[in-house]
Amino acid sequence: MNDATDNLIEIRDLDYTRGRRQIFRGLNITIKRGQITAIMGPSGTGKTTLLNLITRQLRPDRGSIVVDGINISALNQKELYRFRRRFGMLFQNGALLTDLSVFENVAFPLREHTKLPNRLIRHIVLTKLHAVGLRGAADMMPSELSGGMARRIALARAMVMDPDILIYDEPFVGLDPISMGVIVRLVRQMNDALGISSILVSHDVQEIAAVADCSYLIADGKVAASGSPDELSNTSSEVVKQFMHGMADGPVAFHYAAPNYAEQLLGRDVE
Repeated sequence: MNDATDNLIEIRDLDYTRGRRQIFRGLNITIKRGQITAIMGPSGTGKTTLLNLITRQLRPDRGSIVVDGINISALNQKELYRFRRRFGMLFQNGALLTDLSVFENVAFPLREHTKLPNRLIRHIVLTKLHAVGLRGAADMMPSELSGGMARRIALARAMVMDPDILIYDEPFVGLDPISMGVIVRLVRQMNDALGISSILVSHDVQEIAAVADCSYLIADGKVAASGSPDELSNTSSEVVKQFMHGMADGPVAFHYAAPNYAEQLLGRDVE
């Protein structure tokens, strides 16, 4: 890691279009080293797309993404695969491999990317499972786990390669209040204990407020507001107010842009 700057990831003047829809227009985001940075916004604003751009699963139409001093657009395929090992990813809904036990799910990245002996793999896997409180579930199958347990196993898998950057894509979706509280605590504990940096994509305002150091709210392809959760809650922006307070009416419309309703329904011009 390059310790010369506090900025771990710098996204500058980013444009990205999918089909006819422009997702980002001149997006600018700075993610600080050692912090938990939240990316928020209404559904469909491109939060998960942004993660795919940061890990270069997608390429921007314009602009740059620099991760720890590396312009990721300039990496060749071999360099890109090596670069991605610096990331751990907690996918939406966990995405555990259903035919593998809990132990083998967590061990999977080690078996794929290292030549460690089985004895050391066992030690590492049990250590990570213990960190999320589920060492006793090592022999269980994903179908036997509750939603909260599955999310914690997925977190252990995301940590198993000791990444520099841990990415969480909607980690709180579908969890009961207790499981959600456990995940919130683990996000904070893992970030601080391991000395890593975390990117958390979510629309759960209360949970973000409890764990994030800095938050960005994206709307209309740009950053609508940024700052601490308290700063976002007290903003004058109507878009941010609508999102932070869960207001049904506001700048974010209920209807997605569409042709004239009567014309489309009846299949003829409206007189």
